[in-house]
Amino acid sequence: MKRHLLWILVPLFGGSAWAQPSFTADIKPLLQKQCQGCHNPAGASSGLDVTTYTAFAKGGKRGPGFVAGKASESLTIRYIAGAMKPRMPLGQPEMAAADVDRFRAWIDAGAKDDSPVEVLDNSPTVYLQPPVITALRWSPDGQRIAVSGNREVLVHMADGSKLVQRLAGKAERILSIAYSADGKTLIAGGGTPAQFGEVQIWDAGAGKLQHTARLTNDTLFGASIAPDGSRVAVGATDNTVHVFETASGKELYKIGNHENWVLGSVFAVDSKRFVSVSKDRAAKVIDAASGAFLENVNVLRTELTSIARHPKKDVVVIGGEDRYPYVYNMDRPKNMKIADDTTLIRKLDRQDGPIFSLDWSSDATRIAVAGIAPSVNIYDAETGKLSAQCKGHSAGIYAAAFSPDGKKLATGGFDGKIRIYDAANCTLLTSFIPAPLSAGTPAGGAK
Repeated sequence: MKRHLLWILVPLFGGSAWAQPSFTADIKPLLQKQCQGCHNPAGASSGLDVTTYTAFAKGGKRGPGFVAGKASESLTIRYIAGAMKPRMPLGQPEMAAADVDRFRAWIDAGAKDDSPVEVLDNSPTVYLQPPVITALRWSPDGQRIAVSGNREVLVHMADGSKLVQRLAGKAERILSIAYSADGKTLIAGGGTPAQFGEVQIWDAGAGKLQHTARLTNDTLFGASIAPDGSRVAVGATDNTVHVFETASGKELYKIGNHENWVLGSVFAVDSKRFVSVSKDRAAKVIDAASGAFLENVNVLRTELTSIARHPKKDVVVIGGEDRYPYVYNMDRPKNMKIADDTTLIRKLDRQDGPIFSLDWSSDATRIAVAGIAPSVNIYDAETGKLSAQCKGHSAGIYAAAFSPDGKKLATGGFDGKIRIYDAANCTLLTSFIPAPLSAGTPAGGAK
């Protein structure tokens, strides 16, 4: 017998408690799938936010979302069943009758909140082996390197000699890290797969979490901060980009111009625009103030995973599945057609595998390309010629970043070790495991 039939029969004939509908197991997934796109903190259509039980119960401009014990009097039922117009979900197929019955049964049963009580474990993560490194970034003064850990950001002295901060959040994975230009703010984006995405905004000096926000039901990618420090952009697996005010942590808007996961973002030099790249193959220019789509930068080829910007110009390098890094102008002449390749400056060499990370040195002379291959290629940014190849990793490299002066390159990936190279010739300067291993390997022990 199907479970939704049991919800109807139990009140009539009796039964065990397991047959009662659950907000967490039965209602919340429906809200996430069919309602949350329009009714969320950043885009609360009619003032209704359904991302939490409390917000859903509060309702919007037309009243509470539901009346416990009285499904027939509840606005949610009246809208999804078609008794009130427009029928919800707006612009989508009608909700299945069985799903409408789930809402009815849950409300008639008392609309109880069985959301799990979240307890934040403040105990430090114990590492039995080096974690895969998925993000790293130098502080603007070049004194520190922030590295992704398990449920935390690990901040080291730049030479690997000392672990100075452990910035613990709720996200299981940290997939992107960025510092503000003045070094006072650190942002991290990530999440727990199949559960939630999280943006963290930290006071970098004090190591204090200033703001945090949860988005979607999966991890977030490609978090970036505007050069003027005003905004943070982050991509999501629901094909959207979310933009936050850095000072308050308030979500300003989200955009849905992409047709697949958004994996990277970078702001223009003047902070007034940003470019997001996606598995849908597009690099899209967005107005940072309004969230309005402006144009595509590129011709669509294959899935894009990474982007970096020239330090002084609105020129970007993008790369992904087809293994080629492409250097593009963000702007095209008005008389040119959108989505042609007239803005392409140059195409770099084909890599030995898909591209996962790109970085442009702050002195504008070099571009680093990292990916599934166990080495990082460094190119002369003016000529596009290969100038050095940094070797030593045993497997894929997921993060690469130049030091602020452009003289060094830090890399990390599958083998869990940070390597720092001379950016001019790829001589290995030092390497260290950023995680404090319980087996006795020191966190900052340079090798």
